[in-house]
Amino acid sequence: MAEGIAMVTLFSLLTALPAVLALHMLEPELVLPAFSVLLFIEAALAVIAARLIHIPDNGDDVTLWDLAGGFTLIGCAAAVFGEPDQAALFLTEQSSLRATSQP
Repeated sequence: MAEGIAMVTLFSLLTALPAVLALHMLEPELVLPAFSVLLFIEAALAVIAARLIHIPDNGDDVTLWDLAGGFTLIGCAAAVFGEPDQAALFLTEQSSLRATSQP
């Protein structure tokens, strides 16, 4: 039971913290595409951790596989609510930031 609560707390922090940071650091039209990409990356990291840590499957507890599924689901929802032109704007803004930051 305590492991399940810890996993839900971890999931909540890993979802809420990037959302708050994205809201404060990005322009409003870029929040959803950036949040979606971040959640897909978090899902991939959860899958890698789940593969490396061999925890027995137990239907009663929340596992890393459940976290990966939750991250993916929320990432898909953010991608659906965001518009394609916003994602293109986010990618072009990131590439222009990289070009100006290189010496």
